[in-house]
Amino acid sequence: MSAEPIRVLLADDEPLLRRSLGIAIDRAQGLRVVGEAEDGADAVAQTRALRPDVVLMDIRMPRLDGIDATGRIASQPALRGTRVIVLTMFELDEYVYGALAAGASAFLLKDTEPERLIDAIRRVHAGESLFTPQIMRRLVEHFVDRPVAPGAAPRIDGLTAREHEVLALVGRGLSNTEIAEALTVTIHTVKAHIGALRAKLHARDRAQLVIAAYSHRLVEP
Repeated sequence: MSAEPIRVLLADDEPLLRRSLGIAIDRAQGLRVVGEAEDGADAVAQTRALRPDVVLMDIRMPRLDGIDATGRIASQPALRGTRVIVLTMFELDEYVYGALAAGASAFLLKDTEPERLIDAIRRVHAGESLFTPQIMRRLVEHFVDRPVAPGAAPRIDGLTAREHEVLALVGRGLSNTEIAEALTVTIHTVKAHIGALRAKLHARDRAQLVIAAYSHRLVEP
């Protein structure tokens, strides 16, 4: 029996872009478009109704922008299984950090190749986060230039020394395999540490761990 397809919701105010994305996704093995939204408010409503696995979310949309829509989706316990990939034409700092802080699992530019977008959907659905080198640079610049307000980041004083190490490596964008190699441990051990980190830091997914690592200066520019 074949596995259920990854169910994707498209949220963008440009019909032609939704159509092109939909064609690329429906042609990919194991993926299926289950709905389309033309603005942020519609995206939130359809996510509640359809419970997609992944939402491709534009930022600049009428009624409710993509960052606010992402925040509303990420804040609802019933939608914890839904991941948001933010797509935009812009690479401005406030969009990058705003989207990730709102709960997005990945941030990609709209000129991303279709094959890379399909790979991103699969990886995010599998629990990974996705950060291009440009996005990692933006995160470094954000936290170097702006002091973190007290209480704005989850406390990490309850973490073990090994969990601190793992969190720092996650913040650098390393995969589970790369972390296992760096620490000379098994993939299973890395996954256990990441599970413990998510529980202790109340992190929705890996992207939130990256933000925590930067917030506490565990990643140096």
